[in-house]
Amino acid sequence: MLRTSECNSEQNVNADGYRLITNENKPPDIKYSKENSWVAGVQMFVSFLLAGFGMVAASLLLDLVQHWDVFKQVSEVYILVPALLGLKGNLEMTLASRLSTNAHLGHLETSLGTLIIGNLCLIQCQAILVGFLAAMAAVAMGWIPYGEFDIHHALLLCASSVLTASFASLVLGLIMIGVIVISRKLYINPDNIATPIAASLGDLTTLALLSWIASLLYSSIGTSVILPSIIIIVGASLVPVCGYIAWKNKFTKQALDEGWVPVVSAMVISSAGGLILDYTVSKYKGVAVFQLVINGIGGNMVAVHASRLSTSLHTGQKENSVLGKTTKLLLLMVIPGQLIFLYTIGYLRAGHTSLTPVFILVYMSAALLQVFLLLSISHYMVLWMWKLGMDPDNSAIPYLTALGDLLGTAFLGAAFIVLDVIGDKDSDLGD
Repeated sequence: MLRTSECNSEQNVNADGYRLITNENKPPDIKYSKENSWVAGVQMFVSFLLAGFGMVAASLLLDLVQHWDVFKQVSEVYILVPALLGLKGNLEMTLASRLSTNAHLGHLETSLGTLIIGNLCLIQCQAILVGFLAAMAAVAMGWIPYGEFDIHHALLLCASSVLTASFASLVLGLIMIGVIVISRKLYINPDNIATPIAASLGDLTTLALLSWIASLLYSSIGTSVILPSIIIIVGASLVPVCGYIAWKNKFTKQALDEGWVPVVSAMVISSAGGLILDYTVSKYKGVAVFQLVINGIGGNMVAVHASRLSTSLHTGQKENSVLGKTTKLLLLMVIPGQLIFLYTIGYLRAGHTSLTPVFILVYMSAALLQVFLLLSISHYMVLWMWKLGMDPDNSAIPYLTALGDLLGTAFLGAAFIVLDVIGDKDSDLGD
């Protein structure tokens, strides 16, 4: 987000110690400031449904590709899945939150071109580096348990991760910019819809790219290291160029300065979720099709919560309670949203688990607990960052969506263990 001295804004501090930012060029924002709760609820729920069906499609894809040779022979690819899919929280959702705040402050009307260039270069720089670090983490986590290092597997993981992260971030970044601009023109609050739309396309696009690229590189494994090496070198050369452009841009300089710790930390947290996924998928095949849904819905809800709360702080408003109106609306959406996606998966006879009443009860308990914890953590984290002088638009969402991946994968694994213990299992459905 902008430093106030760089955007002709005045910064004040109110009686509660919160920063109040005003902008002389800000257009009237009555439609946002007097937003009706029901209107907000409809906007969020519709965008969640779109996001959810995108995640269901990604879940079906993961259920399919887990049988591909590259996933069977190079199981470390599973570790990349949460880390790379988490980029939508690290980068695209953060971009959406940042641009939503810019929309409320009126900067889209005055500096759209500068915003686009700076933000695209910023997320490209971050994506390539995070993709490389995620691959290194996957290599290390795959090597440590067995003590065996395979250079071909390492190059495959690194090239697949870097190329997937770079291309997915470019495409999704352009889409996010379009969504924010259009929603502004239609007087729709971008805080309500931008982050779920990022997720609706992010999971499916990223997983499809990762699976396709990894499969192509796997076909040449053991015969040539030239192609993956070229991909890595080209990616590495783009980092300083994009980083310099983002650093010179007044809209992204602060994000470049303070955004690395959250992005890298989120990658580590998501990779820990990848370890859990690698273990649970090997033991319970039914986990794969539900993992992206529970993680995605939790991540979407906490991203919307953080984006709205951050915007309210930037515009001089604040929510006093953990159970504010946004939190209550989001919690109310969990049950109908999850049921719609569960029965969609069941109708398609996807996965390896039938939807018994006991399964639904255990699964919904895990989903509700995950979302409640995420929203509670989000409230305190955003306020804490704001009081420390950090911009939550740059820092909060990566942590929160990564925690969503970790908690969702862990709770889902625990749910399958509970179901296994009580005898509610059906491993042949979908075979």
